[in-house]
Amino acid sequence: MLKKNALVFGGAGFIGSHLLRSLAESGEYDLIVSADIAEPRFVVEGVEYKYVDVRQPIADDTCPGASETYNLAAVHTTPGHEDWEYFYTNVLGATHCCDYARRIGCERIVFTSSISVYGASETLKDETSALEPDTAYGRSKLCAEEIHAQWLNEATDARRLVVARPAVIYGYTERGNFTRLARAMEKGHFFFPGRKDTIKACGYVEDLVASFRFALERNETHLTYNFAHMERYTSEDICDTFTDVAGYKKVTLVVPMPIMMLGGLALEILGKLGIRTSINRARIRKLYKSTNIMPQKLREMGFQYRYGLKQSLQRWLEMSEGAQFK
Repeated sequence: MLKKNALVFGGAGFIGSHLLRSLAESGEYDLIVSADIAEPRFVVEGVEYKYVDVRQPIADDTCPGASETYNLAAVHTTPGHEDWEYFYTNVLGATHCCDYARRIGCERIVFTSSISVYGASETLKDETSALEPDTAYGRSKLCAEEIHAQWLNEATDARRLVVARPAVIYGYTERGNFTRLARAMEKGHFFFPGRKDTIKACGYVEDLVASFRFALERNETHLTYNFAHMERYTSEDICDTFTDVAGYKKVTLVVPMPIMMLGGLALEILGKLGIRTSINRARIRKLYKSTNIMPQKLREMGFQYRYGLKQSLQRWLEMSEGAQFK
């Protein structure tokens, strides 16, 4: 088998760290480079870590002879940033990553976009649905998709582009939505904002990373797919599964949205006074809205998930080595 060199922009992040481990364990690569401005979530043996800011032009020697480039670098926490910050990193970063691939002759790019390009919706959406982003993050990701598509269209006979649109991704070292939920449930502080039946598309990180390899092996010129569990899990389903796996107390309380929004406003006022919390009205509205996304393309292509919701939470707990969802 021919050896390959892989470059992962955003390799120090949550998804990037799991991707690097998968690449290293495959034994198929002569060189694997993580290019990021952050410290890695966990260090993978055999990976070369470099400080690279995708908002700046990328040096040609970052990964000599790179045959695969993965662009995972992004400002993504929503809410959490000013609108311009999403565009500054996500759009400029896409431009510099594609420019780098042009200059060094890398012909395979995997780009992680987001289901945010569809916008929040109660209606089921798949890859054929209209793209109607309703946040700056979603709009910046859609712009970045177009930048990568332009790179592909310059040489469709030679280049290959995979665009993954992940839902909320969780797992070991996530430190995001699922981690906050686990901490709140562990303390008995979580309750449902407005309703229990909000559909929340989500997916497990190791399956997401496996889908990258699956998509590349199909060797299609341009492949775009959603990534989430096939099942339409609700907020209640997710909480009940945490209860089953970790023994947390079952969540039953539903707090009406007017009360939730009033509480969110009060916490925002406290924040301005210097008492910081992670709760605000924008985050409450986000919890209330459904993200009803179907990975139809993966279903049609026959992608095999290794983990369901329960199995993935068990796996995460095991990887945390005694800690509660590290």
